[in-house]
Amino acid sequence: MNTPAGQASGTTGPKPPQESWLMRLLGRLGLRDTATVREDIADALAQGSQIADLSPQERAMLSNVLKLRELKVADVMIPRVDIISVPADANLGVLLALFRTAGHSRLPVYGETLDDPRGMVHIRDFLDFLAARAESTQKGRRKAVPDAPNLGTVDLSAALASAKILRPVLYAPPSMPAVDLLLRMQATRTHMALVIDEYGGTDGLVSIEDLVEIVVGDIEDEHDLDEGPSIAPAADGRFTASARATLEELRAVTGVDLSDAAIAEDVDTLGGLIVTLAGRVPTRGELVKGPDGLEFEVLDADPRRVKRLRVHRRLADDVSQSAPIVAVPVAPGATGTPAP
Repeated sequence: MNTPAGQASGTTGPKPPQESWLMRLLGRLGLRDTATVREDIADALAQGSQIADLSPQERAMLSNVLKLRELKVADVMIPRVDIISVPADANLGVLLALFRTAGHSRLPVYGETLDDPRGMVHIRDFLDFLAARAESTQKGRRKAVPDAPNLGTVDLSAALASAKILRPVLYAPPSMPAVDLLLRMQATRTHMALVIDEYGGTDGLVSIEDLVEIVVGDIEDEHDLDEGPSIAPAADGRFTASARATLEELRAVTGVDLSDAAIAEDVDTLGGLIVTLAGRVPTRGELVKGPDGLEFEVLDADPRRVKRLRVHRRLADDVSQSAPIVAVPVAPGATGTPAP
């Protein structure tokens, strides 16, 4: 009897393929034959008893992986107003100063505005360029140890464009699934993407770190500033908050749920809520009356956005559901006005 090529004599057939980790996990959960694997895994993670050998951190990461499919690029992007960027006509000295204060290793580069992106500059490419320009060796002699680069010989007034160290960035629409952008970043080895709206304007920025943090949680390095919680209790039952704090964070900390309020239907953050209530961007020191007896005091703002605020409740006799919501300027030096 002839033995098929590649098959040892006495064997009954080819060796079955090794099971993937996902199939082994599904087998342990008893989910192999189900058509709704995602839903059953989510239910098993919620119950916890079926996978007791997984730590809470592992359960949280698996849950985040399942949620990643539902997120869009718009859900994870850094908004345009928070993008730290450098103009293409800046000189090397400006770029060096910006890298010192930005706390990022990559900066987008633009032409006239952010709507005219030219690419990005990586701090490693920048340092390589400076070191190459600063290298000094004695002609006609070989040295076992080369001279240290003399940075004083580098012309920092030279234009960034002349250095030719720009790298391309990816472009993604806000509606693109976040997981698709992550896979595209991996395939192209590009760690930065600009979010472009339907008219070609820049809406925001996404880094690969932003996408990875969806699964593993915040990744903070030694250069990240400790800004504290988004909403923190203050004296007399008040709260100080970042304007980027969400309405869900407000509910979790204060117990006030604004999700059902008509004014909050189209906003996600406290900053968006205040701008909607006032009908404009309020200035520093203004008081904005909100629903459920809340009052928001603007602690920090610029002409484009609110940055920080204080949340407190109005007195019971001042609360009226029918009263109009207005922004009231506070005179400098008046009670409740933040110190300069």
